[in-house]
Amino acid sequence: MKILEITNVDFSLTHFLLPLMRELKAEGHEVIGVCADGPLLQHPRNEGFRVETLPFARSFSVPAQLRAFWALVRLIKKEKPDLVHAHMPISGILARAAAKLCGVPRIAYTCHGFLFNQPGSHLRRGLALVLEVLCGHITDVYLTVSREEAQDAKRLHVHPRPVAIGNGRDPAQFHPDAQARTRIRAELGTSAQTPVIIVVSRLVRHKGYPELLAAMERVPDAELWIVGERLASDHGANMDEYLAKARVALGPRLKCLGYRADIPALLAAADIFVLPSHFEGLPMSIIEAMLCGLPVVATNIRGSREQVVPHETGLLVPPGTTAELAEALTTLVQNPALCQHMGAAGLKRALRLFDEKTILQTTTRLLTH
Repeated sequence: MKILEITNVDFSLTHFLLPLMRELKAEGHEVIGVCADGPLLQHPRNEGFRVETLPFARSFSVPAQLRAFWALVRLIKKEKPDLVHAHMPISGILARAAAKLCGVPRIAYTCHGFLFNQPGSHLRRGLALVLEVLCGHITDVYLTVSREEAQDAKRLHVHPRPVAIGNGRDPAQFHPDAQARTRIRAELGTSAQTPVIIVVSRLVRHKGYPELLAAMERVPDAELWIVGERLASDHGANMDEYLAKARVALGPRLKCLGYRADIPALLAAADIFVLPSHFEGLPMSIIEAMLCGLPVVATNIRGSREQVVPHETGLLVPPGTTAELAEALTTLVQNPALCQHMGAAGLKRALRLFDEKTILQTTTRLLTH
């Protein structure tokens, strides 16, 4: 089959779609990536994938979305794919509508989180639900990364047969690594005995950074490593003000590492993973942390609560809170044996439920049969 894998930005294609593109290619399919232009596309291109860039915009600008839609129509008419597989809310709506207009034989969508489940005005959420229902009716294969959103899709008549496919990461890449732990801590000037809390995410408000940075002021002795950056297409409040205040309050206990390609080594060098998001799909970062043997402190939201078993593989706290987050982090910082026990349990759970190869094989079968 000739398959277009369509998402919004280069970050999504490189970090989320590329493993599936490799699997589909290995099965003998012709796979073309489609997203907005960006520097991260050099990686899939270096692997031999063709990536077409279109003017996708992560906004509700009608002119911008119309430009993206007609660019999609032109591309689909030119390529004549057998399957269009769309991802992310806005690019997913545009891609499926364009595929239907162009008569593509098979249309698939993977939901990484519904806009109508995210904070926003009633009008925006209502419009998002209407568009999802309309596009659901033209979707042949409807996948979600979380079970709760598959339930939402069925309950709200978005699609009659949604499949919760999950997410996965490669255990050969993400795993405990004593050598990496020693090397990374030496590189960052962190002693072997210092408790390290790590967060890996984009620097945006809904990842819970204001609460996390405030909570760290109440967590004794530990360092916080922040791995990630703000994308050019990200919206909402800038985190610079919060980070500047935290640098004063935490001093050398705060280490902002920016965008890094060595995430497995950084996770292996840490002791506790934290992701205090306000909403998620099914976070890849939590899976990566579990595979590296870290206990996880996350918020009790869709996606994260399917991954973290409270008091077994980590702790869940209410979203948007500081005191509860500080208490959970302090509990783990002050109990290294509990950290190790939860991390070991999380690793077993991740190997059982979130092995990338299993997820990719199932996804490929659903898409192409």
